[in-house]
Amino acid sequence: MSSSEYTFKLVQVCLPEPSKLVVMCDKRKRQCVCLCQVYKSCLDGLLPNYQAFYRVCSRLTKHQSTLLSGQDKQLLVALAGMDVSVPHVAVVSLAVCCRALKLCKVPAAVLHAFDDIRLKPASQVVLGLPEHILAAHAQPSPNPVQLQMTTPFPVTLPECALPADFKKQHGLLAKPHKHLVHRAVLAQHMGEFKSFSTSPFQLNRKGIAHSSRTWQNSEKHVYLFLGYCHHYQQVSQPTLQLFLSSPLIAQFVSFHIAAGHSQLYIRNFLSCAKCVLRWWQSKPGGNHPSFVAGLEWLQTLGLQVADQLPRPSKDPKGLADIGKWMCAADLVHTIHGAEQQSQAQMQQQGVTVETSRDMHDAALAAMIFSHLPPVRLSCIRSLVGPAYLGPCLHPDCKEPSCEGNRLSIMSESPLLMRISLPHHKNARKWGKAVIEFDVPSDLAQLLHTYLGAPRKALLEHHLLIGDACPYVFMDMHGRGFVAAAVLTLYWQKWLVSRGGVPMNPSMCRQVFVDERQSDSATAGPSNQGAAVVMGHSVKQWDKWYDMQYHPRLAQNAVDGMQSWRAAMLQSHTLAAPDLTLSTALHCGHVLVSDSEESQYQSCCSDSDSDIDIELD
Repeated sequence: MSSSEYTFKLVQVCLPEPSKLVVMCDKRKRQCVCLCQVYKSCLDGLLPNYQAFYRVCSRLTKHQSTLLSGQDKQLLVALAGMDVSVPHVAVVSLAVCCRALKLCKVPAAVLHAFDDIRLKPASQVVLGLPEHILAAHAQPSPNPVQLQMTTPFPVTLPECALPADFKKQHGLLAKPHKHLVHRAVLAQHMGEFKSFSTSPFQLNRKGIAHSSRTWQNSEKHVYLFLGYCHHYQQVSQPTLQLFLSSPLIAQFVSFHIAAGHSQLYIRNFLSCAKCVLRWWQSKPGGNHPSFVAGLEWLQTLGLQVADQLPRPSKDPKGLADIGKWMCAADLVHTIHGAEQQSQAQMQQQGVTVETSRDMHDAALAAMIFSHLPPVRLSCIRSLVGPAYLGPCLHPDCKEPSCEGNRLSIMSESPLLMRISLPHHKNARKWGKAVIEFDVPSDLAQLLHTYLGAPRKALLEHHLLIGDACPYVFMDMHGRGFVAAAVLTLYWQKWLVSRGGVPMNPSMCRQVFVDERQSDSATAGPSNQGAAVVMGHSVKQWDKWYDMQYHPRLAQNAVDGMQSWRAAMLQSHTLAAPDLTLSTALHCGHVLVSDSEESQYQSCCSDSDSDIDIELD
């Protein structure tokens, strides 16, 4: 089918399911003008009516069209016989194209061609391509899933040479591949896997339900693995069925080892892979013996990864050399200077967006370190203000009366503020015990000042009305720090601007424990009380937070040995015995006697009488 200017080709390919695509090509420019049912190209640089067509398509789809790239785009370029430098291609329906063409008053020949395609499907022609073109874009079999793992399992990890673009984002959540997340098969798999993992009562699942944070981590690892398979292994239709391929898992682990990623990251992925296998086991036909062997194989792989990739040892001196460490005194001094400067600027310049942001940053820094034992960052990010009266915002909370992690004003005169943290990392282990304490007066005054006019000025600047942002602290766009990475980058940038180093905010917990456990620790809170505010125990200080625990104990022991040795020498000198020797009359023994006690010791003798005495 063709008009005076355009050629239409009907192509049948296998996407999530077999689909027919209409390719409209410009004869003269050999560029893709539109790929319909769903594909359209950006029409920049073409005729004005086609620019209008692109705008109308965007409006009709409410800007929800999905960009295509990677293997899908390459396939479409090959089918259309065009150059690879085709503009970005996106999803739009054939009906939308027809409506847009009519609204934009395009030539009648184009409309007739589309009507012919839409109304006479029997007359459509399928474009045939040589097998060597289609082989590079082969799709997985549409047959039902074979519920068994790929055997035999690899007995060693394959060697991996890092590709040139290994630093490029390859996960399915990255922009070039994000359209794959919405495909029907993968979306269905992810929905079923999420329900299996997060349902409170799922009796064919091992263990308790995933929390929202655990599910987010699992989802991240799934999309990273599927993106790796799509980007580097040329899998055009990534689904959770790829977790049944042990060679792909082994190659993915080798890829991360070659990239220098930590063993904790790799082991978290392997834990996620085991969860996916247990989900496949729960489905009909999932009782194949290969699943049991696969779970054992993943367990062995995780243990050997932990053994061969030990956690790197960190110490304050080494971190300071690479600009990732500040001692407690320097950090307290930096935060105290920011507090004083923000208050002085507020008095001199009044409430502006800049002074309000400075006071916000000073209050945030004072919450992270200095005034309080370092509270978990997840608690600070989820802290709501006194003005918020809605329900608990924690995604896993099921208590109807819970108010969430909250900063409350108990009294205005004298000023008394209180922090209640029912949702912290160890809340389940502690029997839902709440971390609760009154805020020190200096910090309370700083927070009270910030929660007034400065916070309102920030909300108005970000076009938010009243207390639309329920959280105490917000990013540069007026939104809460929902993602941990956003707070990390925000803190690092602020700390560098204050003359510090780009240290992670979570490292403040190590800085605090390092000072409290050192031999030169100053007077301060009890270790047990500080550990409770931090949301763990003193035992965890030694295991995770005290980076000088073993060197300090070893050095203290060696230093103590010198005084012990001196004491031993002194006691021996004071209690030196007066030894006299006497020979016994009837045996070959020597009698050793002193002023307090005597004892017999065998002497060396080869006489027969000695042997007889010993036998008697």
